[in-house]
Formats: sequence, C-alpha cells, structure tokens
Amino acid sequence: MPDWPIQEAVNAFLLGFPALFSIVNPISGAFIFRGVTASRSARERGVIARKVAMNSLVVMMGALWAGSYILAFFGISLAALRVAGGVVVALSGWHLLNAPEQHEERKQGEAASAEGAEDIALFPLTIPFTTGPGTIAVAVALGAGHPKLFEGLGWFFLGMTAAALVMTAVIWIFYHYADRLAEMTGPSGSRTISRIAAFLLLCIGVQILIKGVQDVLGPMLAGR
Repeated sequence: MPDWPIQEAVNAFLLGFPALFSIVNPISGAFIFRGVTASRSARERGVIARKVAMNSLVVMMGALWAGSYILAFFGISLAALRVAGGVVVALSGWHLLNAPEQHEERKQGEAASAEGAEDIALFPLTIPFTTGPGTIAVAVALGAGHPKLFEGLGWFFLGMTAAALVMTAVIWIFYHYADRLAEMTGPSGSRTISRIAAFLLLCIGVQILIKGVQDVLGPMLAGR
C-alpha cells in the first residue's frame, strides 16, 4: 500500500483522463459541433453544448462503472473486450490519421442530416460523434481494471470519476467556444491538432490491444 492513499486516485486520474481525451477528441468534435449548429442562435448553441457535455458524462460514467458487469452478464471476458476495443480504437485512429479532413466532413454531413430534429444533443452529437463506440470501449476497459474492494477501490473510483468530470468540462468548454477555437487555430492548425490526436488515438488502441493479447496469452505461456 502507498504511504499516501490519495496517490492511487491521482494515478487513476492520470490513467483515465488522457485516454478519454484522446478518444473523445473534443477539438475535432468542436468543429463538427460548430458546423452542425451554425444556423442556431448563440443561446441555443450554448444549451446544446451543455446538454452534449452532460449526456457524455452519463455515457462515460455508465461505461466506467456498469460496463464490466454488462460484460459479465453476456459472458464476455475483459481480454476479449480489450482485443476488440483495441482494434476498433486503433483502426479509428488510423483512418483519421490518414484522412482527417474527409473523416470530419463525413461526420459533419451525417450530423447535419438530423439538424431538423427536435433535439440533436443526444443523437447524433453525443452518440456517436462525441462519446461513440470507441469511447465506450475505452471507458469499459478502464473501469474493468479496478482494484479489489479493500485494495484501493474507493480511491480508484474517485480518480476515474474525476477524470470523467474534467472530461465533461472540457467538452462543454470546447463546444461552447467552438467559434473562438476555429479562429485561434485556423484551417492548418486544426488539421495539425487533428493528426496529433489521431496518432495518440492509434497508440492508445495499440496499447489496449497489447494488454488484451497479454491477458489471453499470459495464462497459456505460464502453464507451459
């Protein structure tokens, strides 16, 4: 046990927040949000940004703390989730790394088709464009790696919850100030940021995949 139990919460936060930030990619999401809500008033856009952030928090918290139990109900192992989730996340990062402009334009076009709906905050702006399958897979994998009840579970819960809350605030800030972000970065800056985020996303996917392969092959190699 560490001398300072709160260090476990800090470690959980430092594990969870970078992973969530890279997979959510709120910078690219802000440009999608800006394009989809361009015809709405500033007040409406602020309301939608807040709703998207709160919806995203519900998705992340649900995946973090209920995802592993859902997997157990369907008989899906954590190793299988990590392998499948790692492949999905890595492929998403790879496609975005190679063609970020087309990727984001496609997303924006799909979202714009639902613009006449009464409320676009949940679908498609929250799911699948902000917290989609990749985010859910990463969050489930993070939550499923929790320690046992008397080995720092409470601090782990605190750290991961803090990561989700901070990520929620980041989503709201980026979406709420999407216009200013576009002015600050410009076209070239947004492309550069998108490629960096895509590369980090690819690395996260590979790391999740490696962990899943280790979980599968470890017992086999140990039994030889």
